[in-house]
Amino acid sequence: MKAKRSLIVHCEGPVPAQLEKSTSGMLLDAAPLVWFATLESIRDRKERYHALLNEEELARAERFRFPKDRNRYILGHGLLRETLGVHLGRSAKDLELLRGEFGKPFLEGHPVHFNLSDTKDAVLLALSHHPIGADIETMNRHTDHERVAEHYFTPTEIASIADAADGKRRFLELWTRKEAVLKASGVGIMDDLHSLDVGGALNQMMISHPDFVRLAAAKYYVCTARIGTDHLVSIATEVAPEGWRIVAA
Repeated sequence: MKAKRSLIVHCEGPVPAQLEKSTSGMLLDAAPLVWFATLESIRDRKERYHALLNEEELARAERFRFPKDRNRYILGHGLLRETLGVHLGRSAKDLELLRGEFGKPFLEGHPVHFNLSDTKDAVLLALSHHPIGADIETMNRHTDHERVAEHYFTPTEIASIADAADGKRRFLELWTRKEAVLKASGVGIMDDLHSLDVGGALNQMMISHPDFVRLAAAKYYVCTARIGTDHLVSIATEVAPEGWRIVAA
């Protein structure tokens, strides 16, 4: 018999994001700091970012079949290294990024937690002093959201999608919340997403997935925001954030 335990997920939003302009002295404080960039806005950094990647990352980039996917990987991971280097006062290229049990990267012995997410035309990077998960989706993606929801969402979530004025947008709001929580836990995607309820402001549930039971915190706080008309983002933390800032990378 599977072990079960309770999980509480607090959800806020979606709200319009107030995108701040990046400044050279912008560093992480008590609240999570989130960086957003379209690939087009940072494409001129490709050569610089390529030079920051280690051998493993370069090899992984080369395995992408299509140039657009390779470029997205280079830009996202270059942004990650550059930003971490600034916040830690260390050489971005020399940072040793380790991977957890399910592949989530981390820096051992450093107080900065981070998570990187990308979609076909943008990247999102979240930094915090506590474990954090982040997810970004574009409204331009093509998906059979009703069919996917039937397989992975709770009955209440499915009903909220059906009742929404824009079902696809509601689906993506819920999807980014689920992804953010799972990434914050370090588990990543799991097969029984329907057991994770993120449809309301306060969601109380029993979880039984062995790895999720073992690694998830007792509570998560999820904030969902709209960036312009094209992107939805969610961040999840174990500690209630005292607000959060989103910056144009």
